[in-house]
Amino acid sequence: MVITDKWGDTVQDWKSRITIDPKVCHGRPCIKGTRVWVSLIVDNLAAGFTEEEIIEAYPFLTKDDIRAALAFAAEMARERFVDLPLKIA
Repeated sequence: MVITDKWGDTVQDWKSRITIDPKVCHGRPCIKGTRVWVSLIVDNLAAGFTEEEIIEAYPFLTKDDIRAALAFAAEMARERFVDLPLKIA
């Protein structure tokens, strides 16, 4: 499914690929039909692994799965706020 934002740019539809089920992986967000956590994918990308290397380790994943994990993580980052102490000079 292709979704576009208000500017007409294509965006990743993570909702069709990410699932949260309390009976699977203790309710952690996973790629649908797997036990691969979204956080595992994001951690691997942050560590410098490429999409191809992640797919080599988890051959049942697709590039769209990896991009959905990133889109989900971005959505969560927009929704969560962390109060940081003010730095007063």
